[in-house]
Amino acid sequence: MNNGSLEIQLLWQDPVTGERREPRLRVPIAFGREFARMPAELRGQPVARMLLNHDQVSRFHALIEWEQNQLVVTDQGSVNGIYVNGQRQTRSVINSGDILQIGPYVISLTFAASVPASPPIPSPPTPSGNSVIIFNPNTNLPDPTLAPQVVTPLGSNFPPPVFQQELVSVQALHATGMPVDETYYLAVGAGLGSFIWVDLLRLCGVKTDKIAALGIDKEPYARYKLLCMNSQIPLHERLRSNSDSCPDNIWGWPSYALREAWHDFGKGRIDQSIKHLWKVFAEPTFAETYTPRAGNVFDSIDREARRIGWDKIYRFGRVLAIRKTDDGRYCVAYSRGRGNHAFFVSRYLHLATGYPALQFLPHLQAYRERYKDFKSVVNAYEDHNHIYELLERQGGRVLIQGRGIVASRIVQRIYEARKRNPNISILHLMRSPKPQGNKYGTSQRTVKHHIELQPFNWPKACWGGELREVLEKASPEQRKELISNKVWGGTTTADRLDWQFITEVGLREGWYKIQFAVVTRVEQDAQKHIVAYIQDKDFGEIQLPAVNFIIDATGLDAKVKESPLLKDLVEHYHLPLNPVGRLSVANDFELVEMRNAQGKVYAAGAITFGGPYAAVDSFLGLQYACLRAVDGLAAARAPGVHSLNPISSLGQWLKWVFNQSP
Repeated sequence: MNNGSLEIQLLWQDPVTGERREPRLRVPIAFGREFARMPAELRGQPVARMLLNHDQVSRFHALIEWEQNQLVVTDQGSVNGIYVNGQRQTRSVINSGDILQIGPYVISLTFAASVPASPPIPSPPTPSGNSVIIFNPNTNLPDPTLAPQVVTPLGSNFPPPVFQQELVSVQALHATGMPVDETYYLAVGAGLGSFIWVDLLRLCGVKTDKIAALGIDKEPYARYKLLCMNSQIPLHERLRSNSDSCPDNIWGWPSYALREAWHDFGKGRIDQSIKHLWKVFAEPTFAETYTPRAGNVFDSIDREARRIGWDKIYRFGRVLAIRKTDDGRYCVAYSRGRGNHAFFVSRYLHLATGYPALQFLPHLQAYRERYKDFKSVVNAYEDHNHIYELLERQGGRVLIQGRGIVASRIVQRIYEARKRNPNISILHLMRSPKPQGNKYGTSQRTVKHHIELQPFNWPKACWGGELREVLEKASPEQRKELISNKVWGGTTTADRLDWQFITEVGLREGWYKIQFAVVTRVEQDAQKHIVAYIQDKDFGEIQLPAVNFIIDATGLDAKVKESPLLKDLVEHYHLPLNPVGRLSVANDFELVEMRNAQGKVYAAGAITFGGPYAAVDSFLGLQYACLRAVDGLAAARAPGVHSLNPISSLGQWLKWVFNQSP
């Protein structure tokens, strides 16, 4: 390769603004917090200086240059160091596909020779169903240019042929010459579900050296935070979560409301302090339901991560395949970077891989394939801040599809943009009218403007009340019926007065309109405006007025077939799926068919939806699933796991209060 023309495609999500950055630069490249402190030239070559504006980044932090036919990144004496594929380095050779971390910036590097001239064209979507946008396996960012087959786990020479067997020989793993690590407890995913399971293991007596968590983001909330920021929930905005649903605190007390009230009281904001507490006591009949600020939740998880020693437990790695071993354990094959593969052998596994893809309506995917336009037609969970910036400068017309909580947040963000430029309008497309809400027993959801209102995405009794017991006792088919859109399920949004005010004002003033139809196709006119065609029951296919942007807010996809890792596991061991296409788990969230002698595999999160618990992807749902799993481990006398009793629980809570290690 000619180093004089070598370019590197960088890709990262700004940790503060959520903006997606994709510069393509020639080496040498300098990174730092102050432009003037980075060199303008290096040995006669101009230096590309990348400004990373964060206090964890040194003035001149790192340098990428060409040395002896290799690309090398060197730490420039920074305070916080550099990490290559999760390992701290002073100086390291880097390859295409590696991950470089500088402060909070997680940067994917791809050599220009490996970057196609134009984005690869995904496979055509199935007309009858939704297409998807996959998370890039190297960056964890939604990547609309990736086709599902790109990330097939057994599509390369790793994992080795021994992984085709039912039981993998541990001796054969060592014979490969690749690193083989062993542990008692291994969390696959290293996200919030993994973090909560690890937290409970630590509270129940397991030491950090007996636990490992594999994933590509060191912060357990990294993907969740990314999706929040992209769907227009910045750190100061509130999540759709209960006051006592605390991922950092299994006891739920002090709750987020009490913590925020105490903080505001200390700052002299007594009225705000009382307001938070009133919401908890009066919700939802006399007051809006209290929900915590996103930034407060992430800060509390950071505190707990430090307390339990997450930095000693976390390992950087992209998990490619899982197999049973011939000695009653499990082997995980994973990648630590380009050409750097390894194995982890463990007695107990916990799967919490989250959502593998974003749902994307087929006609929108077809439009993007045809016109190569990834900026005007977007998914709400993709980075699309540019749309609001353009609207504020130029105005425009936006079509929104979907009527859940993400759509509500998008409408709020556009309402805020209208304060800068009133020449903005919204067409909210809904599949059908919703004159009345779902009814179960004597309860019925409120509906306003054809949107069902409910504080959370499930009735509250699904978390810890009678509906949880009903679902546990139900058959798989009964569970499917109960969680369907006609009974407990359905698309709802939070009952927030500010959102209702926005829609009422918009309808009255005419800049917000609702239309019931199904889009059949999307095209561009001569002026490159987007033209959508809808199917009307009375007039057939008709053309909508041209729009500037389309935002798809139809949600996330957690089907097993969209995750190469889970698809491979299910097919290799012929695991059953539940009636909604997710992993079939027992009431304690064990994958019973994966039991191997004394070894057990548990799961949590959206991949278990349709099982014994409805709200599996909520904070409290993750805590419940992990608590049941750890209780199962304690009952099986797993090494080091002791059930919490009133005395030990109080002791651990006091350690949490005083921020002491478990």
